[in-house]
Amino acid sequence: MDNKNLPKKEEASVNGIKGELTYDDKVIQKIIGIALESVDGLLTVEGGFFSNVANKLVNREDVTTGIDVEVGKKQVAVDLDVVTEYGRDIAALYEKIKEVISREVEKMTSLKVVEVNVTVTDVKSKEQYEEDSTTVQDRLSDATESISNFTSEQTEKAKKMANNGVAKAKDATEARVQ
Repeated sequence: MDNKNLPKKEEASVNGIKGELTYDDKVIQKIIGIALESVDGLLTVEGGFFSNVANKLVNREDVTTGIDVEVGKKQVAVDLDVVTEYGRDIAALYEKIKEVISREVEKMTSLKVVEVNVTVTDVKSKEQYEEDSTTVQDRLSDATESISNFTSEQTEKAKKMANNGVAKAKDATEARVQ
């Protein structure tokens, strides 16, 4: 899929007023991301390890992560990588994903969704997914704390060495003066 971030346009003419209605890819991605939150059995839309880690580091949710779209003048195509809940009927889940995306995009933009490609990258129990998410976040928090502690220790050592150097230089200067 060609991932251009250029605005997409739909022509409009009402009562002789001409113009274009434009949807940026991010708008369509956001509509889809919010709509997918209601799909039971869909654990996450994957944007790759680093984008998920980044979201946890800055403690924000980006519902557009992992959603690629192609927006034309009248149509939309969507690509998603997802993790589904273990034990679910994935084919039925796929149909639900298509239905929700199509309904919400068409309702809000009047654009027709002509293609929804979903790649299931993993299946996990809800417990395993939550544990994995927490584990990654905890590891990052622990690593950040360790780096912070190490930096503080090194700063203190540098201060002590600098103070010792200043004291020795002062003593040496005073000895020469006498």
